[in-house]
Amino acid sequence: MKDPQKVILFPLTSEKAVAMVESLNTITFVVAADAGKQDIKRAVEALYGVKVKEVRTLKTPDGRKKAYVRLAEGFSADELAAKLGVI
Repeated sequence: MKDPQKVILFPLTSEKAVAMVESLNTITFVVAADAGKQDIKRAVEALYGVKVKEVRTLKTPDGRKKAYVRLAEGFSADELAAKLGVI
């Protein structure tokens, strides 16, 4: 298993990312380029004590990799985002 600290680089704080927190219970992270969906899921669960329902990834034109992490029911993306300083 990869080190969770090296998988999750930082949360994204764009306007779209904040809207996704509020409407879809989803938090957006910039992650390591070689991280897979299972690595991201394990890292978020280990670092933040939440359960993850779904992970979607996207490579941006500038070479970064973003992960859209939807939390399972019973876990609030609003609370996690506030804890991380996203909102």
